[in-house]
Amino acid sequence: MAAPPLEQGALLLRRQLIELSKKPVEGFSAGLVDDDDLYQWEVLIMGPQDTYYEGGYFKAHLIFPKEYPQRPPKMKFITEIWHPNVEKNGDVCISILHEPGEDKWGYEKPEERWLPIHTVETIAISVISMLADPNDESPANVDAAKEWREQYTTTFKKKVMKCVRKSQDSL
Repeated sequence: MAAPPLEQGALLLRRQLIELSKKPVEGFSAGLVDDDDLYQWEVLIMGPQDTYYEGGYFKAHLIFPKEYPQRPPKMKFITEIWHPNVEKNGDVCISILHEPGEDKWGYEKPEERWLPIHTVETIAISVISMLADPNDESPANVDAAKEWREQYTTTFKKKVMKCVRKSQDSL
């Protein structure tokens, strides 16, 4: 019996996987967690230059819903990371990973939220940008946001540097 045809999301994800393997993008690498599942990716984000995260290698999983690209994936750091926009359990909280449409709190514009044109590459680039420039107005980790604002060069820096060292040890 022939394998069932791939749905639209799986076809798009396979195309992105091929594209990223042919033309890697600086700052991250990405691949499948399991070769048989196009909906689960592992992404390795390199800490951006000129930030406290520089030198770090932060592993995250991207879990795509079957409704991709109409709905966004969930992203969770597996490597410990201290950041205002990453929950303590590793869940990443940035606008482009929020469900499409109106924000019920009126904080985000619809065009800042998930759009079907987003790819693994645009998500990774957004996360790298988030590491370099947190949004402390809408924190997922309130403690990290408070330290980022009030103790940036002391407590915040110390916690981030500890995460960077741990990430290097786990390679």
